[in-house]
Amino acid sequence: MSDLALGLPPQQTKPRRATRALDAFLLLLFFLALWQAVGSWTQGIAVSPPWPTVLYLADLCLQARFWGHVAATLWAFLLAFALSAVFGLALGLILGLRRFAGEVAEPVLAGFYTIPKVTLYPVVLLIFGLGMSAKVAFGVMHGLVPVTLLTLGAVRNLAPTLIRTARVLRLPPSKTILWVLVPACLPDIIAGLRIAFSLSLLGVLIGEMFSSQRGLGFLLVSGMAQHNVPLSTAVVLLIVIVAITANTLMLRLGRRITHRKT
Repeated sequence: MSDLALGLPPQQTKPRRATRALDAFLLLLFFLALWQAVGSWTQGIAVSPPWPTVLYLADLCLQARFWGHVAATLWAFLLAFALSAVFGLALGLILGLRRFAGEVAEPVLAGFYTIPKVTLYPVVLLIFGLGMSAKVAFGVMHGLVPVTLLTLGAVRNLAPTLIRTARVLRLPPSKTILWVLVPACLPDIIAGLRIAFSLSLLGVLIGEMFSSQRGLGFLLVSGMAQHNVPLSTAVVLLIVIVAITANTLMLRLGRRITHRKT
């Protein structure tokens, strides 16, 4: 994207990018040093140090069985994230258009969001049983509400002229949503999806820790149960890398869309 499209003079963008890169590098060094210090202090009993963890993760990546666990987690996560995005977006748009329904539903959803989802896991098991369905349901429970609330708030804060113009043009509700609401609310929608990404992944992993024989969550619990610290630390490292990469990409996408709108 050009400097003018960002609304900044060309000479200001390069220093800002260099500063951000330096900040990210220093933050990475800080966490690596802290990780190394904790690993050395505990002598690898609680946390494996960085370099042995990287080597262990590289060895895991050469094993077909490990990729089977990755595929199980990935498939459950994609289903949970897709359902959270679709239903959360639909609920947010509908409740945002219907003001009274949105005012009633918003505190209910916010209250549900504050409940520790682990307390509801026995109910999830009774309804969905063990296996893939329980993992997906638990992921949706974590990711649905943020998308709904952020979309609802974005629609509620839209300029009234947009809705009035759509009504004057006699657009049906489906076209009003697709042509007016979604483009206008896109930065907030992406922010909700970014949060839902992390929370859906968290929900799926917790589900695998409780009721699954496959997946990264199962490997994490197995490592803890067998006191295999390198395995647990390597799985956590992989999850952190994926989460940070995905969140960074979605954050950049949201910023680009915001700059284009402004």
